[in-house]
Amino acid sequence: MLEASQKRARFITFEGGEGVGKSTQVKRLLAKLESRSISAVRTREPGGTPHAEAIRSFILQGRSESWGAGAEAILFAAARLDHVNELVGPSLAAGKWVISDRFHDSTRAYQGLTGGVDDNLIGALETLALDGHAPDMTIVLDMDPEIAFQRVEQRAVEDGLVLTGDRFEKEDLDWHKRLRDGFLEIAHANPDRCIIISADQTADALEAEIWHAVHERFPELHDEHGT
Repeated sequence: MLEASQKRARFITFEGGEGVGKSTQVKRLLAKLESRSISAVRTREPGGTPHAEAIRSFILQGRSESWGAGAEAILFAAARLDHVNELVGPSLAAGKWVISDRFHDSTRAYQGLTGGVDDNLIGALETLALDGHAPDMTIVLDMDPEIAFQRVEQRAVEDGLVLTGDRFEKEDLDWHKRLRDGFLEIAHANPDRCIIISADQTADALEAEIWHAVHERFPELHDEHGT
């Protein structure tokens, strides 16, 4: 029988560059957990709550770009603080697993390692916004950004959509390569929490690899069926 400490709700985050398939895999993992009668909620950053979604819209429309990466980091932290207080914390306290499309590592990668914001400021904002709610596991989906954007463009053509790009999607390829390096640096610096998985595979294959990693990480998933 599992100890009570092993039965607590888990907090899993997905990270990575633009177009690597995080949103799809968040949905699939949520469905996988729910099929095993595990109560879970899906959320995203910035966003997840009305106030955080308003900040998300403001930033991704490019309205904060002229303020600089430091100001954007503060805005993301404000959104995160509300997200943690209103959704992440209460959900975990209620015994629900939380699966988030991005969390604090994105601020460290985008505004910190890529945008040049001082690490002391990034660290202080993390301490404030997380309020002790660090993820139990972070899945970093890794892909060459050039391939990722080719996939995004191909999907848009297939769906008859016109790509406009948000605040960060509009950055040049070199910027996105540095962003990828930033996420890998974070993952290598936090091996107990982060796992790097190649996103350059089919969605089904990626789903299977993610589930294997999650299943291996958390003993409460090792039920009598072993699946």
